[in-house]
Amino acid sequence: MLLSDKPKFFGRRKGRIIRKAKTTLLEAFLPQIRITEETVFDPRTLFGKPVEKICLEIGFGNGEHLAGQARNNPQTGFIGAEVFQNGVANLLTLLTGIREGTNLPEQICLEDGREDNIRVFDNDMRLLFPKIPAGFLDKVFVLFPDPWPKKRHASRRFINPENLAEISRILKPGGILRVATDHKIYKAWTLRQLHDCPDFEWTATCGGDWKHEPEDWVETKYQRKAIREGRRPVFLDFRKIS
Repeated sequence: MLLSDKPKFFGRRKGRIIRKAKTTLLEAFLPQIRITEETVFDPRTLFGKPVEKICLEIGFGNGEHLAGQARNNPQTGFIGAEVFQNGVANLLTLLTGIREGTNLPEQICLEDGREDNIRVFDNDMRLLFPKIPAGFLDKVFVLFPDPWPKKRHASRRFINPENLAEISRILKPGGILRVATDHKIYKAWTLRQLHDCPDFEWTATCGGDWKHEPEDWVETKYQRKAIREGRRPVFLDFRKIS
C-alpha cells in the first residue's frame, strides 16, 4: 500500500482554526521531521543520530505523551502517527517552544535541550504499517483511542485483529504494546481482542499493575480530563511472545 492510498477513515482530521504560529510550524518545521514515501526506516539514519530503541505512538493526540517520552528518553527514537492536524500542530509547539505571540526565528528548530528523536506521520496509521520493517519497534503506544462505544461501530475500533497482526509484525519479540483507556467498553474490548490474539500475553500479575500509571508514564491532557469527569483510566501492557 502506498502512503497516498486512503482507506476509509472515521474521525476528524481538523478542528478549530489553527492560528498563525502553529500554521507556520506546520508549513516550515513539520517537513523537517515528517515521514514520507522516501523515508528509510533505518535506526542509524531515521533520526538526528543513531538510537538504541524505537517506539511508536499511534494517535498521539495533542502530543504531550510523545514529547514527554522523547525528552525523558533521549537515546530512544519515537515515531508519532496522528491524523488530527490541530494535534500535530500542538506537538510542534511542544518541540520548538514556539507559541502564539512568539517572535518567529528565520530558521525554526527544536527547543534547546531537545534531541532530534521524533518523526511524525500526519496521516492514517494504516498507511504507514507496510513501510515499517518487521521487528523494528521496541514499544507501541495506543493511548485513549476513540472507543466507538456503539455496537454498530465496533469495527471502527483501532484495536482489532487486522491492526494487531500489523503491530505484532513490527514489534520485536518481547516488545510491549501499551493500551490506555478510560472507557469500560473499550477496556473489555481490548482485553478480549488481545486474549484472542496468540501473539501477545498480558503482563499484569495483579490489579495494581493495570489500574495505576506505569513507571515511565507521561500524563496526558485527555487523562486529566477523564479523571476530572470521574472516569478511571486503566493501563494495559501486552508483551509480544517470541
